[in-house]
Amino acid sequence: MSDAPTSWVLHVDLDEFIAAVEVLRRPELRGRPVIVGGRGDPAERAVVATASYEAREFGAASGMPLRIAARRVPDAVILPVDAPAYTEASEYVMQALRGLSREGERGIVEVLGWDEAFLGVQTKDPEALARHVQAVILSATALHSSVGIGDTKVRAKIATGFGKPGGIFRLTRDNWIEVMGERPTVALWGVGSKISRRLAGLGIETVSQLAAADRDVLVAEFGPRMGRWYAELGRGHSSAIVDDTPWIPRGHSRETTYQSNLTTPAEVEAAVRELAGQVFEDTVAEGRPVFRVTLKVRYAPFFTQTKARKLPAPTRERAEVVAAAIALSDRLDPGREIRLLGVRAEMVMPEEGDPAERTPIRGRL
Repeated sequence: MSDAPTSWVLHVDLDEFIAAVEVLRRPELRGRPVIVGGRGDPAERAVVATASYEAREFGAASGMPLRIAARRVPDAVILPVDAPAYTEASEYVMQALRGLSREGERGIVEVLGWDEAFLGVQTKDPEALARHVQAVILSATALHSSVGIGDTKVRAKIATGFGKPGGIFRLTRDNWIEVMGERPTVALWGVGSKISRRLAGLGIETVSQLAAADRDVLVAEFGPRMGRWYAELGRGHSSAIVDDTPWIPRGHSRETTYQSNLTTPAEVEAAVRELAGQVFEDTVAEGRPVFRVTLKVRYAPFFTQTKARKLPAPTRERAEVVAAAIALSDRLDPGREIRLLGVRAEMVMPEEGDPAERTPIRGRL
């Protein structure tokens, strides 16, 4: 048996990250149920960004309306979202990961979000390295973390869930079916409730059944790209390459939940105009032209739709982006009250080359 180091993927996930940052800022909240969401007022329309483990025991969960979470956890401390504070804390964590060194072992860090990252490493003892990672993060930031170890990104990501909170779990080809086989397909990273229901319609309810499914059946249901992806997912197959290339957003979005429903076309147009202007400013900072605009609407009480429009040509003109969003709002149902609006602007990606060589770009910065 070789003593040479083996390549591994570690998925590092900060435990109850947003709530943990708030507790660090307010030590008197340690051990108490903490809920973070909106402006911290459950009387307003907002959703839970995160809940501490103490609050989760009473049923509070991310994405839940804040007022419902407040009813489930009447003793909770409810705090407003403070994105700059979470960004700052996240940067400290990622810096600690990038500077990680243990007996010459140094990993490649691929940031996934505020509270998680992949770490590509070569080591003889991934569990020991994972414990070292946890210790480094705790020493640098006082934040606790869980680490999933895998031979692919998918397996490492899923493994983390078995280690939470504060633990370590290894999931590889050798124990994939043993650990995951009888679990429902919704337990897989990338399979939500809608896809799970579609798979169930094909008689596929467990991970083992998905692993054994006829690829042609999946392709017929989901198309050639996603059908093949779900077939691989059932086996835990995915890339094992950790890429530290900085993430480049495809687009920017702004959305607002209104405390009073919008009821007139004039109110809707004014709201869309404001959101589209904000989104345009976000794209200006990127320095890339916009080629598609999407409008998201949530009618009262809670029905959501999206409508999109591809622009005739990529543009850097504010007026054209705003006009496209307003044109989409003209297609909304005028007889329904609106509780949420969102505008998204998608930009030409850098790897697509200079779009001016392919199609004219109107306007300039």
